[in-house]
Amino acid sequence: MIFFGYHIPIEVIYVLAIIFSILTICSVIFQILYYKKETTLLKELITRIHSWWKITIGIAIIITAPPIIGTILLAFISFVALREMFSIGRIRSADRVALFVGYFAVPVQYYLAYNNFYEVFLYFIPLIMFISIPVILVLTGKTKMIGRSMSIIPAMLMLTVYMLSYIALLFNIESTNFSAGPGGLIIFLIMLTSFNDVFQFTWGKLLGRHKILPNVSPNKTWEGFVGGIFSTAGLAYLIKFLTPLEGYQALIIGFIIGVIGFLGDSLISAIKRDLNIKDTDDLIPGHGGAMDRLDSIILTAPVFYHLLTYFIEH
Repeated sequence: MIFFGYHIPIEVIYVLAIIFSILTICSVIFQILYYKKETTLLKELITRIHSWWKITIGIAIIITAPPIIGTILLAFISFVALREMFSIGRIRSADRVALFVGYFAVPVQYYLAYNNFYEVFLYFIPLIMFISIPVILVLTGKTKMIGRSMSIIPAMLMLTVYMLSYIALLFNIESTNFSAGPGGLIIFLIMLTSFNDVFQFTWGKLLGRHKILPNVSPNKTWEGFVGGIFSTAGLAYLIKFLTPLEGYQALIIGFIIGVIGFLGDSLISAIKRDLNIKDTDDLIPGHGGAMDRLDSIILTAPVFYHLLTYFIEH
């Protein structure tokens, strides 16, 4: 299929068609049930479904539009996530110049990703920005709590910009072993990361008895964690047609994404618990802020990219 002169692989079309069909069925069922009897639960479910429609449409644009459009949209998502983290990070007024430099890093990082300037991509934020921001903070002459700002601002850039920009790097993956293309790789990553959260939540509700991180995320259990990672590995095997991976490679990646996704979710949960907040924002009704949706993928994206390139090259 051709869209704006850009070829969309049939595998990607099939997967998107299934996802949109499921959303349509859920929307119709919830609306009918809500029409018959209005309840708070159904109202919340309808709100969440509406948000999932918006999220899914955004994902569809990223994976079906030309890479430049997908890269720009990803950069915008990083910008929103970075703004959220800055807003909850209790940043000093003296840090404004450093914050501006942080925002400026977003288009630079995604420019590097889009053009596949891989070496510069790797060290721009972890090295150049990690040096530049503390120097800028020192030059302001405001030393009270400066150490905290030196730590927090670069760390936020890593979480919201550097990690997420690995998705844009997937547009440059080349392999003759599969036809789904970069869009297939991106939807593979997003599906595994998203369903891993669902699997771990579901298994936790069904079988959960033993808390895994009670002081960070009290609802997470060992049973949910183990059930989730094995379910994610199984899903990876089923949708490996979106990738150039062999069956065993898909299983390995699915298993690792299950573990890493849990760690990403726990990482953001720990930050929110420290700040005593439930959500990073109220941007997405029923879901919280951008970082509440990106918490797992900020870690799974770079891990997936490096594992994928390793398997392709070996």
